[in-house]
Amino acid sequence: MKWKNTNLQTRLYLITAVILLVGLGSSILIYLTAEYDSDNVLDFENSKMFIHDLELYGGKANVLADEFRNWFAGLWHGKSLAYTVACFTIVVSFGIFFVANHLPPASKSDQR
Repeated sequence: MKWKNTNLQTRLYLITAVILLVGLGSSILIYLTAEYDSDNVLDFENSKMFIHDLELYGGKANVLADEFRNWFAGLWHGKSLAYTVACFTIVVSFGIFFVANHLPPASKSDQR
């Protein structure tokens, strides 16, 4: 296939397919090779005393901010990274597909 003879919409469809293949393939590879992080239940950050101190010094907003920080940090480790990569891949490829699908039709003067 010669790139000079293809229109922009076809190129974007091919880019979408490549992103899907590479991204989902990478997420499968990450999922198969990663392990879950073992969270220690007796860890200080999970203890009632730590949560009490967080609430005492910063209020409920501090507790919620700490829970959000722990959740967000957990997205980038272990098997949850595979899910993050897969979701990011699907969103990006859908965005490119949406743009390609809503392009105006190529006129005869645009083709060479």
